[in-house]
Amino acid sequence: MIGVLVPVHNEEQLLGACLSSVLKAARHPELAGEEVEILAVLDACTDGSHAIATALGVQTLSVNSRNVGHARSVGASYLLGRGARWLACTDADSLVGEDWLCNQLKFGAEAVCGTVHVEDWSGHSASVQARYMANYQDRDGHRHIHGANLGVCANAYRRVGGFRPLSAHEDVHLIEDLERSGARIVWTHLNRVITSARFDCRAQGGFSDYLKGLAEGVQP
Repeated sequence: MIGVLVPVHNEEQLLGACLSSVLKAARHPELAGEEVEILAVLDACTDGSHAIATALGVQTLSVNSRNVGHARSVGASYLLGRGARWLACTDADSLVGEDWLCNQLKFGAEAVCGTVHVEDWSGHSASVQARYMANYQDRDGHRHIHGANLGVCANAYRRVGGFRPLSAHEDVHLIEDLERSGARIVWTHLNRVITSARFDCRAQGGFSDYLKGLAEGVQP
């Protein structure tokens, strides 16, 4: 079984599109009918996120930590307990491609770090977009780590102890732990995920804050 993990904090505006894209990926013929369980971990949600996930037939799990690392850790433990052999992670403000899951598995790796692509730069200046593009490595061999586009096999995840309960960069620490363990990691741009350039960040120190730093002239 393949487990897909989506942490959620008050994402009613974007969650439906995200989960719909994951559901399409779960039906890709190259998965040969392998079961895919999608889990939305609702972290201190006070909006309609639960109703949106339920209406789409997506499993939900509720926590109240306001901590994305804890939400990912709890969700991963649940999916592993259900028998997941592979964990795929994305974010509620992101859209995955129909071949997202099958492409992760094709590499035969212990972890796959993919890239993200911003299509809508509304609200950002041209200089912010230019700074971002100048520093982003959209190529194989990149060294970007995004919780919005990450996959890891169950055995490797367990070997390093999984996601740490951090309010930010839990994805970075997981990959660093995997690197230290000698895991085979693929860094690919062939499996992009579309993500949001919104201003109202959900995790302090995350992608939105990175873009805010670019707007303020802070160099990566």
